[in-house]
Amino acid sequence: MASGSTIMDPICLVENQNNQLTVNPKALKILDQISQPVVVVAIVGLYRTGKSFLMNRLAGQNHGFRLGSTVRSETKGIWMWCVPHPSKESHTLVLLDTEGLGDVEKGDSKNDSWIFALAVLLSSIFVYNSMNTINHQALEQLHYVTELTELIRTTSSASSDEVQNSNEFVSFFPDFVWAVRDFMLELELDGYPITEDEYLENALKLIPGENPQVQNSNMPRECIRKFFPKRKCFVFDRPTSDKTLLLHIEEVPDNQLDENFQKQSNHFCSYIFTHAKPKTLRERITVTGGGLGTLVVAYIDAINSGGVPCLENAVITLAERENSAAVQKAADHYSEQMAQRLRLPTDTLQELLEVQAACETEAIAIFLGRSFKDDKQTFQKKLVDIMEKKKDVFMIQNEEASVKHCQAELKKLSESLMTSISGGTFFVPGGHSLYLEARSKFEQDYKLVPRKGVKANEVLQSFLQSQAGVEEAILQADKALTDGNKALAVECAKRHAAEREQQLLRKKQNEEKQKMAAQKRSFKENMTQLEKKMNRARENLLEEQETTLNHKLKVCLIHFKYLE
Repeated sequence: MASGSTIMDPICLVENQNNQLTVNPKALKILDQISQPVVVVAIVGLYRTGKSFLMNRLAGQNHGFRLGSTVRSETKGIWMWCVPHPSKESHTLVLLDTEGLGDVEKGDSKNDSWIFALAVLLSSIFVYNSMNTINHQALEQLHYVTELTELIRTTSSASSDEVQNSNEFVSFFPDFVWAVRDFMLELELDGYPITEDEYLENALKLIPGENPQVQNSNMPRECIRKFFPKRKCFVFDRPTSDKTLLLHIEEVPDNQLDENFQKQSNHFCSYIFTHAKPKTLRERITVTGGGLGTLVVAYIDAINSGGVPCLENAVITLAERENSAAVQKAADHYSEQMAQRLRLPTDTLQELLEVQAACETEAIAIFLGRSFKDDKQTFQKKLVDIMEKKKDVFMIQNEEASVKHCQAELKKLSESLMTSISGGTFFVPGGHSLYLEARSKFEQDYKLVPRKGVKANEVLQSFLQSQAGVEEAILQADKALTDGNKALAVECAKRHAAEREQQLLRKKQNEEKQKMAAQKRSFKENMTQLEKKMNRARENLLEEQETTLNHKLKVCLIHFKYLE
């Protein structure tokens, strides 16, 4: 079941009223809620043979399918009981209890054949329930199996002979279990003990002979051997020898049931839980609860229209349903993942496209995992179209988020610029240059804002375009103010130039004076130094002359003294 936890009460799945088979919408609603694979166990047999009691034990309950204590059949049509599978996780066990075959009160036995065929078509494992022993009479009562080729088609174009000569039934028929109730015999053959399965196989051996009577006797044997290659047999003792307890067997606790019966029924249940496989169709198509409901409707519609259930048509109908559901699930996954992974606005378009591509790949994988027989890729193309439209929506949302974010940032960043404009800051000579400088700073600040998105430049250009009139007004004011002041500026410039020339002239004159003064100082200094030098030379010359004269005098004196 969808949750895997709730045990529902049995409900009629296929109603048989006035020899007309109809599907119960309430039962379909229950099946439609089961998204898990289903393991379907159907039981068929003569009326009043304890089928419902055995199915209740599979459900682990004493109560469930209605039991009867009279000769009147209690079960009409096909009843369904959906319970969590006791050993297969994430699987639902669907038990189908069928109307007893051969009820003399029904008159028309045609519906018995249809119920038998439906049980075969719907089940993963088919349990045939009979009493006492497998003998000629029991096999004759199983004549319904010989009618399967007339009641079921594998393809819409197959004829009865073609079906009889093919092995196609084997590919989708369920496993076969024969449950022999109130078995009183010893499991022996020719004095040797045999198993339950050997007992069944021995009973299914073909009788030698070619006469019509032998051939008629062999027909059910041959059909069982041909259509159900995997067979199993279980024999059951009577649940209790107390007739009073048998009348109210659903009220009897297990500890009052026959010990052998308990062991046998436990062995039977264990086998069913372990070996019954999920319901599949050809090409290993796994059937869910909803898919099982689709098959039921398809088969009943075919029967009521005067035709026969066709597996090929049923698969096509099921494929329509399952593929549509697969498209929806994949598309939902795509939308959910896009919403979770995208942080709008994306910085670039490429960022969005990369996320989109990853989500699309996952969605297609989900679709391919659940879909089947989409040979022309009709449903896959439908999914791609849906995702393409959803992508366009996300791209529009991304653009809208970018515009909204950028406009908010522009409003915040332009407050200073707008204040300066309204305050007349730029309506001065040279104001246009000031405006351009302020606007350039504003644009640089805007570029530094992160994750503006794909509309960042477009929003900025739109804003600048809206300011074109303001810029033109600033430019005209700047020009008018500049032209009016130009003459004054020229005169002022001339005056300043003349003043600069006068300053340069005075400076030059001062420099010349300073140069002349310096030259005078230098000349005077030179003359002073020269005069000092000449004086020193004269003094030195006089000193030399005096020294020489003194020397000569000394020599003369010495000479005179010598002459004396």
